[in-house]
Amino acid sequence: MSSSPSRRVRRLGATLAAVAVTALALTACAGSSSPSSSGGSGDASADYGDISVQYSWIKNEEFAGEYYAYEEGYYTDAGFGTVTGIAGPDTGVAKLLSGTVQVALTDAASVGAAVAEQDAPLKIIATTFQKNPFTILSLKDGGNIATPDDLKGKKIGVQDSNASVFAALLNANGIDASEVTIVPVDFDPTPLINGEVDGFMAYLTNEAITVEMEGYETTNLAYAENGLPYVAESFAVTDQYLAENKDLLKAFLTAEIKGWTKTFTESIDDTVALVTTYYNESAAAGDLTFGDLDPDKTAAGIEAQAKLISTEETEENGLFTISDDLKTQTLASLKASGWELEADDLFDTTIIDEIYAENPDLKKYLP
Repeated sequence: MSSSPSRRVRRLGATLAAVAVTALALTACAGSSSPSSSGGSGDASADYGDISVQYSWIKNEEFAGEYYAYEEGYYTDAGFGTVTGIAGPDTGVAKLLSGTVQVALTDAASVGAAVAEQDAPLKIIATTFQKNPFTILSLKDGGNIATPDDLKGKKIGVQDSNASVFAALLNANGIDASEVTIVPVDFDPTPLINGEVDGFMAYLTNEAITVEMEGYETTNLAYAENGLPYVAESFAVTDQYLAENKDLLKAFLTAEIKGWTKTFTESIDDTVALVTTYYNESAAAGDLTFGDLDPDKTAAGIEAQAKLISTEETEENGLFTISDDLKTQTLASLKASGWELEADDLFDTTIIDEIYAENPDLKKYLP
């Protein structure tokens, strides 16, 4: 399905600060790895060449909109040769700074930490999720962690790449790290089911569904509802790339909007089938996967993430937009975690705003 060359195309590392320092030294030579901007979004004569996009997670339903952009030819129509989606997990921060990728799908905590701690020249230009999907998952007849205070004295399974995000949750709720026991885990929630940990760092759209579908009653301590309502699955680029490639990024985001609109207008079954194809291709390429996809679980994930993507604000303003209120909430979340930034330090939404000003018909994504 995606073999034609013209259509080929979650999570903060504990060592982010050290990596960012090294990567910053490479920023000056990163430059622009794509042709210079020419033409606007939707300009059929534009030739933007090839770009690479770092995904935050494995190639599952989190990137359904990207798969539709490939299959429907939206990237090709926008003027791109090959848009290479690179499977995670990876925050993309270090790769952006080194010039290895041009765009990363990441989260505000990952980018905010790099900007605040290392003065990293990065900007979030749009966001897929209006709310981040991070949660501390627990079993009702186990840890039953329903409030931040319930974390105290508990063993919490945290992946290495999520260590800083978990630390942000503790900081935002005034909990000292010494009050919890962090147990290193991978992304398989088996340690939670087996009782090896009381809580497990998870996604509401992924592991939380997996455990529930295995018949366990669960409790979720959602980050977005407990001090950290920041944006996630956000499009981030370097300041230099943004300055030199505004038309390219406008064309790219326009293709992305069209792809994600398809997720709201196509049937769940069709989207599950498409996701499965890309997941299987990724598995065949040797990327991280977790066995065969469960169609029912994938469908549940698609429905769950739709609630994080589509809000009253996106219905009014369009997909990927970041309202002033959402920027304020995100910055407040980061401040509670110890990273104090101004909106202009973290966000540049001029491109997404221009897209909708020039193409107001794109705002309608719901059937």
